[in-house]
Amino acid sequence: MFSREQRLALVPWAFVGIWSTGFIGAKYAVPYMEPFSVLLARMLLTLVVFAGLLWWRKPQWCSLSQAGHQMVVGFLVHACYLGGVFVAIDWMLPAGITSLIMGLQPLLTALLGLLWLSERLHSRQWLGLMLGLVGVVLVVSQNVQGSSVAGWDAWTAALLALVAISIGTLYQKRFGKGVDLMVGAFYQYLATAVVMALLAWQFDSGGVVWNLQLIGALAWMVLALSVVAILLLLVMIREGEASKVASYFYLVPPLTAIEAWILFDETLSAIAMVGIGIAVAGVYLTVKKKSVKI
Repeated sequence: MFSREQRLALVPWAFVGIWSTGFIGAKYAVPYMEPFSVLLARMLLTLVVFAGLLWWRKPQWCSLSQAGHQMVVGFLVHACYLGGVFVAIDWMLPAGITSLIMGLQPLLTALLGLLWLSERLHSRQWLGLMLGLVGVVLVVSQNVQGSSVAGWDAWTAALLALVAISIGTLYQKRFGKGVDLMVGAFYQYLATAVVMALLAWQFDSGGVVWNLQLIGALAWMVLALSVVAILLLLVMIREGEASKVASYFYLVPPLTAIEAWILFDETLSAIAMVGIGIAVAGVYLTVKKKSVKI
């Protein structure tokens, strides 16, 4: 059996592997259902799954104050982040540029953590964050070249998503203590479902083309992304510094590029491969424990 420390060490890698498929799932689903409708269906199905899990586990429910904090986290991490990413891509912002903008999250989270939570990083960790950013730029640069320029509204949606998930990560670290992970996630998705229902009602036409690809994409986004990956992320936030947790997001665009290369035969250049190596090295420097001299 693995020790608790060994299990926790595996959590970030499992999270990155699953979370990196988010863009892939969106690419499969968005052609057949509008962005807010996709996210509304995802949230409602996720709530059904969590309701079953909570009925089975019967955990202690949190206070009204804690529930309110979790709904704020849901608004930031799910509604604003996912909504911003899906809308930016739907409004013709290339996935490569969107990934690059999201790649700024570890640096933004570290800066906000320094100001808000007084989380201080060693020079080695700042170097790791910068290396990770360089790696992400190299990976997505192949997808940015020659891409059409999207409007200001698409850029605004992507930047909103970036700021929202950075603040949401810190907010959960600050106010999410003592809340059962599944209970907290349930409240987060409840708030997100309300927001997506309003947005879908206001902006989407309601048209859906049902097929196996859409059903499979929804099933994966619900079970893998909204259930497993989010629970893993909450464990990471609970156990580690927000800046270290955010650094793992540097690995998402490189891994997504590899998945797109396998699934969609998208080009993976030598420069992108170098970028993947640099991003991995940057994450290693950020999360590596400082050696203790005896």
